This record gives sequence, C-alpha cells and structure tokens, in this order.
Amino acid sequence: MQIAKVRGTVVSTYKARSMTGVKFLLLQFIDAEGQLLPKYEVAGDIVGAGIDEWVLVSRGGAARIEDGYDNRPLDAMVVGIIDTITVANQSLYSKKNQERGQ
Repeated sequence: MQIAKVRGTVVSTYKARSMTGVKFLLLQFIDAEGQLLPKYEVAGDIVGAGIDEWVLVSRGGAARIEDGYDNRPLDAMVVGIIDTITVANQSLYSKKNQERGQ
C-alpha cells in the first residue's frame, strides 16, 4: 500500500459498464517525510474519502480484492482514511490537527 493525499475528484460520464457507480479520486502520493511527490494517480474510492484527506491506496491486483470489485478494471483503490501516522516516535500526520488547520 501507499500513502496519498486526495487532491480532487474525477468525473467520467462515459465509462465501462462495470465502472458504473465507482467514485474516482485524483491522488498525489506522499513520501516518508510527509512531502508531496510529483506523481498523481486516479483511484476508485470505497471508503468515502474527501478532498485533502490522507488515504491508504492499494494497487495492482490487490485493488480488486474487495467484494464486488474483482471484475472491474481498477488498478488503484482507496481502502482507508488515515487518522494518524507516526515515524521514529514523531507525529508525521494527524487528521485532527489538519481539520483544525495546524
């Protein structure tokens, strides 16, 4: 899995029938120091993530493990919304602090 920040949404009116009802998010990946990387990716979302939230992204075949998604052409899926990240006993990210603007 990788860590990413939700940067926006992607709307596609015309798409494969198997993708009907799938919400798409534009994600920007984050490194171990909490810095945004220049890489973006579109991923399906099954957890209801919102703009600016940090999320866990499953990629490849693992993105289709969730029930009902095994026959969909997805190679990236948001599978979790992150509450906190701690690296070397220091807080790298806290959703509560982000919501308060800290």
